[in-house]
Amino acid sequence: MEKVYILGGLRTPIVTKNGRFKAIRPEHFGARVLEALLQRYPLQALDGIFCGNAVGTGGNITRLMALEAGVDPAVPACTVDMQCASAAAALDFAFSKLASGQGDVYIAGGIESSSLQPMRQYDPKDDRYALFPQGCYKTAQFSPGEFSQTAMLEGAERTARTEQVTRQELDEWVLRSHQRAAAAQKAGLLQDCIVPIQEWQKDDGIRAHMSQRLLDRLPPLLGEQSLTNAGNSCLINDGAALAVLCSERYVRAHALQPLARMLAVAAVGGDPAESPRGAMRTADCLLEQAGLSYQAMDAIEFNEAFAVIDVLFSRRFPELVERYNRFGGALAYGHPYGASGTILLLHLLKSLQYVQGHYGILSIAGAGGMGEAVLVEACR
Repeated sequence: MEKVYILGGLRTPIVTKNGRFKAIRPEHFGARVLEALLQRYPLQALDGIFCGNAVGTGGNITRLMALEAGVDPAVPACTVDMQCASAAAALDFAFSKLASGQGDVYIAGGIESSSLQPMRQYDPKDDRYALFPQGCYKTAQFSPGEFSQTAMLEGAERTARTEQVTRQELDEWVLRSHQRAAAAQKAGLLQDCIVPIQEWQKDDGIRAHMSQRLLDRLPPLLGEQSLTNAGNSCLINDGAALAVLCSERYVRAHALQPLARMLAVAAVGGDPAESPRGAMRTADCLLEQAGLSYQAMDAIEFNEAFAVIDVLFSRRFPELVERYNRFGGALAYGHPYGASGTILLLHLLKSLQYVQGHYGILSIAGAGGMGEAVLVEACR
């Protein structure tokens, strides 16, 4: 297997739905990131682009983004849909191409605009048409027999109930995520990987003054007795993130200094009714394949779409909590679905730099019980 390296990456600010990016098409703000990436890392060749997108308008939106950015039309581009895990799957695809010797340079990441998520409609001949008014829906079906438009929330609630998670445990992680993200933002730890969009360069979901009093006032989302609320579920967001992956021969030929080596990737499926388990399950699988432990990781990034994901990790590895989501997670930053996997990668690389660490892992759960994970080794 050929060695695969990460030169670096960039992202937009992560902004809340119907906020500052509400009328900007994702291929447009994604193109701004792609342009900035190609300026920072002038590439002598580009073998392809993989980009995740979960709730867009369909078609090959990655191709639109590439053309919008002025990329040579001869460069192929492919859009990946693994829902929340789409950008991590794009990294997986690029890694696999490079590891198998099929090229030297790929760009991988994701773009998402929840603000512009279209309403979709089943064909009247489809039996699902009768389940929704005029057959119109926004959330796709993730598993057989599951037609709820709040399936992901229900999966988080189901997981929390099965594991007897308490509201206090969930609240502790909401507060921790916002506190860590606010501290990282104040210190400017992530600022150099953020590309301004229409002069805006700040993640706007972070609440430095998030408090227990505020969390106590949030109503449950799934009935009076439910644990799930707007605090312990991630925000819905717009954003894009892209990274440059390349072969060892390309690194040597151009005397480059990559940030990290991508050691391995894994995609794992599980029970779609409890999709939040996908983060831990997939990371477990990848580490077992690599012959490494969580204790060997200097930085760990799980996409905290729901606080129950954090609780499951901290219960199992209380001694590793300081290495986990060091700069906060999606409960604070938000979750632009198709881009989040590569946002995790950028935060993971920054976290490793911050502590001068060696190994890092990211993992993200996706709708339908899926998961993707990436294992990296920092270059020194």
